Amino acid sequence: MPDRETAKETAESPESSSSSKPSSAMETPSTIPPLVYPARRSRKRWIIGVAIVVVLVAGVFLWRYLSSFASTDDAQVDVHLYPVSARISGYVQTVQVGDNQYVQEGATLVEIDPKDYQVAVAKAQANLETAEASARALNIDVPITSVDTASQLKFTSSDIENAKAAIAAGEKRVAAAQARIREAEAENVKAQDDVQRYHLLLVKDEVPKQTYDYAVAAAQTGTAAVAAANAEEAAAEQDVDEARSRLIETIARNESAQAGPQRVASTRARALSALADVAQKSAELDQAKLNLGYTRIFAPVSGEVTKSVVVGLNVDAGEQMLTVVPLDQVWITANFKETQLRHMRPGQKVKISCDSNGRSYQGHVDSIAGATGPVFSLLPPENATGNYVKIVQRIPVKVVLEPGENRDHQLRPGMNIEAKVYLR
Repeated sequence: MPDRETAKETAESPESSSSSKPSSAMETPSTIPPLVYPARRSRKRWIIGVAIVVVLVAGVFLWRYLSSFASTDDAQVDVHLYPVSARISGYVQTVQVGDNQYVQEGATLVEIDPKDYQVAVAKAQANLETAEASARALNIDVPITSVDTASQLKFTSSDIENAKAAIAAGEKRVAAAQARIREAEAENVKAQDDVQRYHLLLVKDEVPKQTYDYAVAAAQTGTAAVAAANAEEAAAEQDVDEARSRLIETIARNESAQAGPQRVASTRARALSALADVAQKSAELDQAKLNLGYTRIFAPVSGEVTKSVVVGLNVDAGEQMLTVVPLDQVWITANFKETQLRHMRPGQKVKISCDSNGRSYQGHVDSIAGATGPVFSLLPPENATGNYVKIVQRIPVKVVLEPGENRDHQLRPGMNIEAKVYLR
């Protein structure tokens, strides 16, 4: 022991080491104690170095692990709610679903009393048949009017020519009658003069009475001839007047026939109007049938129903009666900090943890919102007022579940979710 302490003091103090050199030199090598302390010191350094390396490696792996994903507990289940509204007004006759009942797409949910709409369909059908009958009648009138107009134009043109020819012939007869009148008058004047001359000669017994009688008869014949010629002239003038009247009448009929194309066009326009009325009545019938079909309200998608309608309620068009929640179409809206989105991309795998049942679901990033949540709020923040304080913003990220993950429909809209996106 004294030798070991002496060696220790020699290692700690240079002076004692230098002062003890003469005595150490006189000792034999077998009596010098081994130096143990330096070996222990080197082993401690080696352990510390190994520990540092292990910590660095663990830190690198921990850093790589922590940077390989981004997680947030600011997430919830979302879905598009399908409000079911009445498209017509009426009395609710039947409600075929209950609260929170799962229904298939196309299932009947509510029935509105259809009687009023059945009557409307029958009325629209009758109106359509009436309009079709009127249209058929007018379509028949169009060719008839067209043919009548063409015939009238043809016949009136011929009648005008005939009337003009009759007038010309009558005027010729009048001229001939006037010529005969002048001839008869001239002969009558001669006959009357002969009667006077023969009368004077008869008084003197210069001519026989038979000659005088013959002269009287000739005078009477001349007077009758004048009267006949005047009558013939009057008849001819009357024929001319009648021919002129017929001409005027024929011209009037011709002018009326000339307006025939306008009448045809008017008839055709009425026929087209009737066809348009048929189309309108047909549309009204279709609308009545649609309204009758709207008395039955169907589920737009498969999902659970939340109803706010009961039998006996009078609903108005557009009034919401039920809401269908399509649990097969839920997704996750995860609000990540803007500092977590540097390496986040659509298609990355996501692990979803649900607070309600403790289960994990698999999904992937579908899309990243185009703006932060406050931008979509009613009163977005205004940072240009001078009182700006930098706050880390959150961006909504849409996460879609893999097919069949929510087969049991345990994920409900509004549930709290923890989402972990694997960035690598």
